Amino acid sequence: MTIINEYKDYDRLLIAVDCIIFGFDGENLKALLIKRGFEPGLGSWSLMGGFIKNEESVDAGAARVLRELTGLSDIYMEQLYCFGDVNRDPGGRVISMAYFALIKINDSLQLMKEHNAKWFNIQRLPVMVFDHKKMISLAKDRIRMRAASRPVGFELLPEKFTLPQLQNLYEAIYDTTFDKRNFSRKILSLNILKKLTIKEKTNSKKGAFYYMFDYNKYKKLEHQGVKFI
Repeated sequence: MTIINEYKDYDRLLIAVDCIIFGFDGENLKALLIKRGFEPGLGSWSLMGGFIKNEESVDAGAARVLRELTGLSDIYMEQLYCFGDVNRDPGGRVISMAYFALIKINDSLQLMKEHNAKWFNIQRLPVMVFDHKKMISLAKDRIRMRAASRPVGFELLPEKFTLPQLQNLYEAIYDTTFDKRNFSRKILSLNILKKLTIKEKTNSKKGAFYYMFDYNKYKKLEHQGVKFI
């Protein structure tokens, strides 16, 4: 990339992306971390990340990093925040654009060994490099805000799910307990779930009906300001 004369007297900084990848195991909201393979912080737990290339936008760079490290594409991803403290990275002057992504935990199991990755309950995170734990905390707050009025939670669930599974997810996101009847009544009143004829019977003899999220019905209601919680 050619630097014009007016820019040459200014400092050139490194731009990185760090990706907070969330998953849900049926009970807990989890973050996917890797063991850092280079200095600084070799062997420490870290978010997945990388540097932006000259020829790509920041969004494109984040999508590339996610694709290269997880093998996944076309997943929910959102820019979170710019982390630019002068001394945040002992390796150099690095500004990081943090993104968070929502995936189904089973989607990444085949890649766990390749990147020495592990899922951690967000309530019990290990010691991490730099400001990565702060990134996860801010991302958790953003998910809570989004999940109240947008169907982002369904990105963490299997295509078919039960109402107890859906309630478990929202309880994990908000770190609270909801009344079972009130939760079911509220979510069903939105009329955005398709009830299936099959049941999940591993947790009880009676079983619980499976549902699917109906995106088309949701889009028709979106302009009305849907409230999930």
